[in-house]
Amino acid sequence: MGAIDSLITELARLPGIGRKTAQRLTFHLLQQPREQVDRLAQALATVAESVAPCGTCGNPTEVQPCAICSDQRRDEAILCVVEEPAAIAVVERATDFRGRYHVLGGRLSPLDGVGPESLRIDGLLARVRQGAVREVILATNPSMEGEVTATFVQQVLAASGVRVTRLARGLPMGGDLEYVDNVTLAHALTARQEVP
Repeated sequence: MGAIDSLITELARLPGIGRKTAQRLTFHLLQQPREQVDRLAQALATVAESVAPCGTCGNPTEVQPCAICSDQRRDEAILCVVEEPAAIAVVERATDFRGRYHVLGGRLSPLDGVGPESLRIDGLLARVRQGAVREVILATNPSMEGEVTATFVQQVLAASGVRVTRLARGLPMGGDLEYVDNVTLAHALTARQEVP
C-alpha cells in the first residue's frame, strides 16, 4: 500500500468520514504548502503526547485534573453523566450548567462488544461513594443504546441513595409532528406539562 492509500485508509477510520471524504481530504492536503501539512502533523503528535483523560471525570485534558474538575466555582454535588467528551462541549455551549461531569467513554452495545466493563462506571460509583454528590443527571443520547445505558447506570446507582434524574425528552422546537419518531412522541406525551 502506498503513502496516499495509507493516508486515505487512516482518515476513513475517523467517525463520520467515509472513503470518498477521506480521499478528498487526502488530495486537499497534497495541494497545501508543506508547512501547513507539517503544522497539522505536529498538532496531531502534540495531542497524542500531551492529552489524556482527566483522572476524575474522563474529559480529555493536558493538565490533571481538568479545568472543569478543578474549578471551585462549580457545584460538585451535581454530576452530569455523558457518553462521550464531545457532549460536555455541547452542554457547556448551550446551557449555563454549573455542575461537574462524568464521561462514561461510550454506551452499552452488546452487538458491538461493549459491556459494562468497557465503561467508566466504577469511577462514577467511586465519586458517588465519596459522599459529595447528591444528584446524578443522566445525559445519554436518546438512542436505544443510550436508553439502555441510562437504565443500567440508574440501576447501579439505586442503592447509593443519590438522586438520579434524566434529561427531559420531547419534541424539538420548530419540528413537525408528522416527522417525529414514535419513541420521541411517546416520551413527549408521557412527560407533558400543565399549561400555566
